[in-house]
Amino acid sequence: MSGIFGNAKTAATAAAAAAHSTAASLLASAQIAPGTEIPDIKLLKESSPELNAEGAGDAASALKTDGRIIILGVPGAFTTPCSNQVPQYIEAYDEFVAKGVKAIYVVAVNDQFTVKAWKEKLAPNGTPIRFLADDQSAWTSATGLIFDATPLLGGPRSKRYAMIVENGKVSSVFVEDAPPNITVTSAKTLLAHL
Repeated sequence: MSGIFGNAKTAATAAAAAAHSTAASLLASAQIAPGTEIPDIKLLKESSPELNAEGAGDAASALKTDGRIIILGVPGAFTTPCSNQVPQYIEAYDEFVAKGVKAIYVVAVNDQFTVKAWKEKLAPNGTPIRFLADDQSAWTSATGLIFDATPLLGGPRSKRYAMIVENGKVSSVFVEDAPPNITVTSAKTLLAHL
């Protein structure tokens, strides 16, 4: 009997070590900087969470666009700080447009079903802001804006950041010192930088 449990314990330990190794490698990327092109990595749309024949949802490639866009990275849908931050952008959307912003995207390391439900909760009457799911943290890892949130959120998550992108290149990126903070990434602060 102990052999079966011993093998299970060894397998669980190996799996935990592999997961930690994967998380460590994701966290090792350099943080994206002004002048850098944004990653050409597709994100899942919140508006189409139905699965296709291959078992995947529709992908978005809209982040590679002409003009000025805002990308708002958040640690997790439905978390209190994120649910307090995003409504600032929803309320100030017209002010962003008046300053030449073509689109605002909220990117969360969550599945698209969760992101869709969160958008509906935050904006029950709709919003032009797009919510995108980085379900496997590929986008977030490529930008270097990832941290190990395993103790609280179960795995690597996005740092809280606000990125101004002009014609596919980062012009400014603002990252909070701690994920719960909403200071340099508040809508009011970002508007002042435009």
